[in-house]
Amino acid sequence: MSLNMIEIESLDMDGRGVGHLQNEDGSVGKVVFVEGALPGEHVGYQTYRKKAHWEAATMIAINRESALRVKPKCDYFGLCGGCAIQHLEPSAQVAVKQRVLEDNLWHIGRVRAETILRPIYGPTWGYRYRARLSVNCVPKKGGVLVGFHEKKSRYITDMETCEILPPHVSKMLVPLRHLIATLSIVRQLPQIELAVTENITAMVLRIMAPLTVADEIKLKAFADAHAVHWWLQPNGLETAAPFYPENTTLHYSLPEFGVKMPFKPTDFTQVNHHINRVMVTRALRLLDAQASDRVADLFCGLGNFTLPIATQAREVIGIEGSSALTERALENAQANGLAQKTQFLCRNLFEATTHDFIALGKFDRLLIDPPRDGAIAVCQALVGLRHSHSDMMPKRIVYVSCSPSTLARDAGLLVQEGGYTLKYAGVVNMFPHTAHVESMAVFDLNT
Repeated sequence: MSLNMIEIESLDMDGRGVGHLQNEDGSVGKVVFVEGALPGEHVGYQTYRKKAHWEAATMIAINRESALRVKPKCDYFGLCGGCAIQHLEPSAQVAVKQRVLEDNLWHIGRVRAETILRPIYGPTWGYRYRARLSVNCVPKKGGVLVGFHEKKSRYITDMETCEILPPHVSKMLVPLRHLIATLSIVRQLPQIELAVTENITAMVLRIMAPLTVADEIKLKAFADAHAVHWWLQPNGLETAAPFYPENTTLHYSLPEFGVKMPFKPTDFTQVNHHINRVMVTRALRLLDAQASDRVADLFCGLGNFTLPIATQAREVIGIEGSSALTERALENAQANGLAQKTQFLCRNLFEATTHDFIALGKFDRLLIDPPRDGAIAVCQALVGLRHSHSDMMPKRIVYVSCSPSTLARDAGLLVQEGGYTLKYAGVVNMFPHTAHVESMAVFDLNT
């Protein structure tokens, strides 16, 4: 039986190699997604899922290897689902993500940026300061497992180190396994939320049963030995609270703007502190807010962009769908002495309308930082604004994206119906060794 061979052309959003079969008449046939294969390689593959227009396969041989293929640093790569492209040289990873962004902008949005921004990238190892680690007691594998799930599996990887976690956290995985194995709630502790700041390593234990006195003693001893701050979460996120030490306050800093951002370890914050600082700096440089400008920061969260903008603009309105977040964002503004220049509103931006924008008043500039679903309602509202109150249109929009496909969809609407030009676009490598593509785009209103 002959081996199925294919030429790999690109990588998809999951880090799989993409190739095409040939039809009998020589035309391009169905697409094949090959796990483990890289662009430029000629590989043998085995299909494990077949549909009318595509196949999913696993690479089983390399006939021609890419010069950009490297040996993965992690011993668990290929099994652990935390990383997808460690076998690709880091600078090539960034280039592939740039290609993914440009392809999405064109094929989905039918737009191209006038200028491609230089990619934002930084340390490729030990960068993940935020993580959700799963926990399970598996006697067949020696006891407690702590780590990320295996690829396409509910099982937890039997891992003793992790190259993308900070080194001190990676070294803590085995002691952590041993600690949890001794607790009375070993089978009622499904996950640990990790948050590392400049001076604190916080771990939130999701506990499904109360701790015993013996458990508390063990946790405190571990905290003292490993400089860990324990939090406990007995129910939903709002129940997370410091356990030991009792008075724990976390923050990250944006020193260029003189801002310190207090947060809880269960809050959404960027996983990569270094890249976040560079990203905020670039976003504000591109936003180019003037001292007389009124700015809106949509999907503002805790104020990651809002507070730096407030150091430059006349006024900034942060809008978010959670009242708990807007209240916390206001507290952060007060803590940084920026409350007089900021206002936070709770609104469902997935249902934003043109009327909402009219009611809020004119914004000179707009920053949008949505979740993966994008900001289609916001963009549709802006299109409506163009037709009814064109004088209220923001003259510049900076769009920070964690999904190139929804960015491309929204960009197409802003350019083709909203009267904007896509001036700049570029990738932000927030998650090295993964296929996640973060990006930034800038739209200017046509005059």
